[in-house]
Amino acid sequence: MKKTDPHYQAYLQILREELVPAMGCTEPIALAYGAAVARRALGRLPDTVCARVSGNLIKNVKSVIVPNTGGLKGIPAAIAAGLVAGNPDKVLEVISVVTEQQKAAIASFLQSHPIGVHLADTPLTFDYTLTLTGGGHTVTLRIANYHTNIVLLEKDGVKEIAIPVEGEQESALTDRSILSIQEIVDFADSVDVDDLRPLLDPQIQYNMAIAEEGLLHAYGANVGKVLMSTEASLERRARAKAAAGSDARMNGCAMPVIILSGSGNQGITASVPVIEYARSLGIGEERMYRALAVSDLCTIHQKTYIGRLSAFCGAVSAGAGAGAGICYLLGGGYDQVKHTIVNALAFHSGVVCDGAKSSCAAKISMAVEAGIFGYQMYQNGQQFRTGEGIISDSVEHTIQNVGELGRQGMRETDHVILEMMTRESC
Repeated sequence: MKKTDPHYQAYLQILREELVPAMGCTEPIALAYGAAVARRALGRLPDTVCARVSGNLIKNVKSVIVPNTGGLKGIPAAIAAGLVAGNPDKVLEVISVVTEQQKAAIASFLQSHPIGVHLADTPLTFDYTLTLTGGGHTVTLRIANYHTNIVLLEKDGVKEIAIPVEGEQESALTDRSILSIQEIVDFADSVDVDDLRPLLDPQIQYNMAIAEEGLLHAYGANVGKVLMSTEASLERRARAKAAAGSDARMNGCAMPVIILSGSGNQGITASVPVIEYARSLGIGEERMYRALAVSDLCTIHQKTYIGRLSAFCGAVSAGAGAGAGICYLLGGGYDQVKHTIVNALAFHSGVVCDGAKSSCAAKISMAVEAGIFGYQMYQNGQQFRTGEGIISDSVEHTIQNVGELGRQGMRETDHVILEMMTRESC
């Protein structure tokens, strides 16, 4: 693929849009970001706060610790953190700088200002509307379809932002339908590595740092540490470090990560195993950058069909992406990469997403194992074939099948999971 090819620049732009820093689980941080923007518009802390959120936001915020809040969990905690201590200019790092006094103020605000949280009547998987009142003014903010997509900002009936929402479309972003596995490999083969460095260097730095943090200290169920407590093969270290990054991220660590398809866990899963393989095997930096591009873009490609939030665990897609990246790192081309992805999806699709929490780390470990095993199968002349379950006649049709499974087939699963999770308060 030549630099003059429109897809070359589009692929770089897709990476640029997806590889952004965030701290903590992305959904509560998005709520905090919206709250900080709305508070700035109001000009003061509100007297009343009401939030309407889609089911998948409830699912992904309920059980994770919001960073820099002193261990608080849940939607009210995320909103209060953004209102009291958020800097909206930092976007998904909105509560990265919080003083001890502000932590106390967050807890005090929650005690004195009950935050109403309601399930939104919406067909969208990502939908967040926040209404603040105070000082005789009212501000309403809405974020839809992805974490920073503010589609409404209104004060006292005057709309500062008003963008129509037509289904689950991401019209402000580069068209992801141009992605294909063959072109991804072609892009990785031909891309100028200097074009990748500014995009991938933060991913390498941030995601490996939080992986090491998860192994050094106790977070959640310590899945990464458990994996490292027995034989430490390269494959196991790759799984353990990815899991450890999630251990830390899901359980209040304030270190940032570089997200992918809106998810820090997916960003960690797609990158850390590839980096660990490259460093352990002494593979050159240039090949590692190209392999990371394969992993990241293959993950984005799969998630385009599934959607940013669903009942389908996104680690499955990122694990298959990591397997593809490792395959490429070790000299594989398009044929090897496509079979790695198909093999991984054949036996690991269908893992449910029951919200962001400590067990995500274990699912990440399983997803990375599936990606690596998909590659090992092909190395040994074995593969799953057309017509076996959801496997279709090409890697593209198989990815589309998995997307249909995740977006359409698991909708009722999502409803049942949400009902189970909301038997208690949000």
